[in-house]
Amino acid sequence: MRERYGDDILTHPEFDPDLWMEVGSSGRPDKNRVYGLSNTTADNLRSTRSVSTVGSSQSISSSQSKEFVALQQHTAQLTEKYDHLSAEYAQLKASHAQQRAESEQIKASQAQQRAESEQ
Repeated sequence: MRERYGDDILTHPEFDPDLWMEVGSSGRPDKNRVYGLSNTTADNLRSTRSVSTVGSSQSISSSQSKEFVALQQHTAQLTEKYDHLSAEYAQLKASHAQQRAESEQIKASQAQQRAESEQ
């Protein structure tokens, strides 16, 4: 990816089918397999270059496009759940810190009362 698009990974596309095919054609027994797209082969990918997806020039078949959209939706749901749980965790952590501070204040107050009563 760096050779093709430079060192700034923010400018890299999420998927480059030509690069997948190039790497997949390395001469190994599984050379025509395109990993990450279920059981798509490089030949299949070449023949289905007409379906465009999410903001780039990448192309895959209709069923794979539906699978990709489903994965995107699942990722969005997981991200939403993660954000919710992170916010909940932050609230619990803040609440715990507040309770701990109050507990320390009570202990200090009790120690001060004991010291005053001993005098």
